[in-house]
Amino acid sequence: MTIEEVIKSTVKMDNAKKVILNIMYTQNVIQDHFNELIKPYDLSGEQYNVLRILRGQKGNPANMCVIQERMLAKTSNTTRLVDKLLLKDFVTRNVCPGNRRKIEVLITQKGLDVLKELDPKVDEHERSFAKNISQEELELLNTLLEKYRTQQN
Repeated sequence: MTIEEVIKSTVKMDNAKKVILNIMYTQNVIQDHFNELIKPYDLSGEQYNVLRILRGQKGNPANMCVIQERMLAKTSNTTRLVDKLLLKDFVTRNVCPGNRRKIEVLITQKGLDVLKELDPKVDEHERSFAKNISQEELELLNTLLEKYRTQQN
C-alpha cells in the first residue's frame, strides 16, 4: 500500500514529502507492534532501551550521562525511566563512592532475566518486518537511512 493510500491523500506529493511521511508512518507501525510485544512485561520502549544499554555494560555500572547519550530517543527523561525500573527491581542505583554527585546504575538479575525472555520475541519482531526484503535491500535501506539522517548535521 502506498503512503498516499494509507493517509487517503488525493494530493500529488513530491518524493521528499513522501519519504518523510513513509518514515514516520513506518516508525509508528513498528513501534505499535513492539509496544504490544513488551506490554505483558509492563515495560515501555524507552525502559527496554535502558535495560539493553545496561546489559551492554557487561556487569559494569553506567551513569545517567552514559545512559542518556546511548538512548535512541535523546529527549528521554533518564532519571524518570531509571526510577520506574527501580520500582520493578530491574536495576539498582548507587551513589558513586569516588564522586558523590555521580549516580551509578546496574541491571539486576531480574532485569537480565526479562531481557533473556524478550530476546527471541524481539528477534522475531525484527525478522517479521524484514521478511519481504532481501539481504541486499536491507543493507541498501540501512545505507540510505544513514545517509538521509546525516544530511541534517
